[in-house]
Amino acid sequence: MASGWGITGNKGRCYDFWMDFSDCMSRCREPKDCTLLREDYFECLHHSKEFRRRNRVYKEEQRQVRAAAEKAKGGGHDVHH
Repeated sequence: MASGWGITGNKGRCYDFWMDFSDCMSRCREPKDCTLLREDYFECLHHSKEFRRRNRVYKEEQRQVRAAAEKAKGGGHDVHH
């Protein structure tokens, strides 16, 4: 993982993030000083923020499709009783 070698024998995709985080941790007074670099490294490894964002976008798209279909189904008129 942090060795620097990827599966193709080249530098790993997250190695630069690891080096930034590692350098920060070796120089900082408190680990919390490196929180943003840690987040960048973890995001590179796991893509959790990216997946959450994609999921939110997908859910919103689906909501809009359902709303449009419901509006078309009802003839586009809002009927209030």
